[in-house]
Amino acid sequence: MTTPTPVEPEFSPLFELLEGFVVELRSAGLPVSLVENIDAVEAVKEIPLGDREAFKYALAATLVKNQAHWKTFETLFEVYFSIRGAEYVLDPDADSPFGELDLDELMEGQGEQPPGQGGQGGSGMTPEEMAEMLFQAMLNSDQALMKAIAKQAVKRFAGMEPGRPVGGTYYLYRTLRNLDLDGVMDRLMEAAAQQRGQQQLEGLAERLAKDEYEDRIEKLKGEIEAEIRRRLVADRGAEAMAKTLRKPLPEDVDFMHASREEMAKIRQAIYPLTRKLAVRLARKRRNKRKGHLDFRSTVRHSLSYGGVPAEPKFKHPNPSKPEIMVIADISGSVAAFARFTLHLVYAISNQFSKVRSFVFIDGIDEVTHFFDKTDDINEAVHRVNTEADVVWVDGHSDYGHAFEVFWDKYGKEITPKTTVLILGDARNNYHASQSWVVKEVEKKARKVFWLNPEPKAYWNTGDSIVSEYGEFTNGLFEVRTLRQLEKFVDNLA
Repeated sequence: MTTPTPVEPEFSPLFELLEGFVVELRSAGLPVSLVENIDAVEAVKEIPLGDREAFKYALAATLVKNQAHWKTFETLFEVYFSIRGAEYVLDPDADSPFGELDLDELMEGQGEQPPGQGGQGGSGMTPEEMAEMLFQAMLNSDQALMKAIAKQAVKRFAGMEPGRPVGGTYYLYRTLRNLDLDGVMDRLMEAAAQQRGQQQLEGLAERLAKDEYEDRIEKLKGEIEAEIRRRLVADRGAEAMAKTLRKPLPEDVDFMHASREEMAKIRQAIYPLTRKLAVRLARKRRNKRKGHLDFRSTVRHSLSYGGVPAEPKFKHPNPSKPEIMVIADISGSVAAFARFTLHLVYAISNQFSKVRSFVFIDGIDEVTHFFDKTDDINEAVHRVNTEADVVWVDGHSDYGHAFEVFWDKYGKEITPKTTVLILGDARNNYHASQSWVVKEVEKKARKVFWLNPEPKAYWNTGDSIVSEYGEFTNGLFEVRTLRQLEKFVDNLA
């Protein structure tokens, strides 16, 4: 048995830190396996620990598999690896990069006397002197000076106190308010115009200059955020700060409570998800073709082997692709959930023989033609939300009436090949449920599934009657996130 190679003493603290980092990544939802953890440990042995960027990207290459997870990884990396050693560098013997110096040390290293009254250096600078230095750093894209100014600005303006239970956003606001970055931007644009001998930039030149200076300002904000984060970690500990900063991954964001930024991330995450689901459904369908052991055929073919069943024979069924009918509530409370589910179903529509979709509030309308006439699913979903005829009386959810109309108009078209998906929270505003419709649909259809975007704790409270409908379905699922939606799709194979 091979004896494990002992860990060098200088690596031990780092590996302990790396272990906590991996645990936090898993807590945040990133799928990090044991093998990937080992790969990360081996990778950091091969790079100079003083090179923080190389260390960061070595970990990313071994631990991150999805672009949507990058922001979470980056935030946690800053928490776990930003205050070790000389605040930035993991190797105490390595030369510190320029970003570690404060304003006084940086100016002295360049052979200059830091501005300020009474020889107090950066800490004694007047607001005007600091503003001028910030302007020069931005104008010349001096990364070292920008980092030093960010450090000094947090120290001077953030008002951070040890043990104070205040979030980093408050400290960031206080710092940026005192720096007046809008005023700095105006000065930068004026300076760019003067360099060209113009009074004011116009057209393409103005756009290019503005984009460049906005990028530099964003980098400064990033340095300020990083400095605030480092100080908070030093005060509260990496584990506590990681929990505070932890945000759900795009696939774990609740459809019904997502912000605009989170909605955009969900839209980005749904494209790779659809490709993965299409492959998974196709594989499951292929596996179903293997069928069961054909005993008679196996015995018959065994005669050529002297009665030994050396070549088992199997029945090879040819499972047909199911038809899908989607009936979606698009009232305000569940509209986002319906939108993403429709998007996903049509994105993997090649795995089904036919897809038809219906949307309702208190009236119901078929919207299949919106998807048939365009390759842009986003455009089709937008048209569903703006053009579908779904209001019957007052535009408040009435599942009972919508289901009755659906049964009268389309019930005859349901076949034993049809899988029906009903999307909604079943909050019926105390109208008649007409649950008999779902019962009749279940009798005719291959399967009936109900997807509810509300937490189970809220089901059957108030005007929710989801269990009354769920009694006549083949499955009642809580689907509040992309991860839960992905898990459900296996039922459609």
